[in-house]
Amino acid sequence: MSERRPRRDAVRNRAAALAAADRLFARCHRPEEVTMADVAAAAGVGKGTVFRAFGDRGGLLRALYEARLEPVRKAIEEGPPPLGPTTPPAQRVPALLDAVLCFKLDNRRLALALEDAGSDSPYRTDQYERWHALLRDALERVPGPTDHDFAAHALLAATRADLVEHLAGEKGMTRGEMRERLAEFTARLLGGPAPAPVTADG
Repeated sequence: MSERRPRRDAVRNRAAALAAADRLFARCHRPEEVTMADVAAAAGVGKGTVFRAFGDRGGLLRALYEARLEPVRKAIEEGPPPLGPTTPPAQRVPALLDAVLCFKLDNRRLALALEDAGSDSPYRTDQYERWHALLRDALERVPGPTDHDFAAHALLAATRADLVEHLAGEKGMTRGEMRERLAEFTARLLGGPAPAPVTADG
């Protein structure tokens, strides 16, 4: 028996809720300000409709995060270097971390809301486990660090949304400065040459 397909209006309502949440998180000052009721009102649907589509606020945040992350995921899985699978590991590791950092900078409030959502550990989420596995597997093919599992955790810790928010929002570090510091930190851990300076600040 084939799996039951969602009704057209349910698909439409889910897309409307995602688009509404995208707009609300883009312009909010504090992530916790955005509620499921706000999303429902902005989407023009009932609050129950939003809960049925996503389960809870955490489910909505994860769905929106995954939708925004899709271009990065495609570049990693099937794109050219420096993110794609044919990239030499020593070049791919810093490129992956730079991609995570840039994504967090571009989606600061959403990333912060997702890390703060619920009581579960942020290290047990699907998206964290995917990044960790990707980095760990690449690090296993790079001479230098011996504890690849821990090294992957340590590198990802430098891209946590709360740290990105602190450095960009409270310390006033620019995008270029943050990317450069992360590249230097990664190079030291890998034991390779110092990276070229980041010239673009956009």
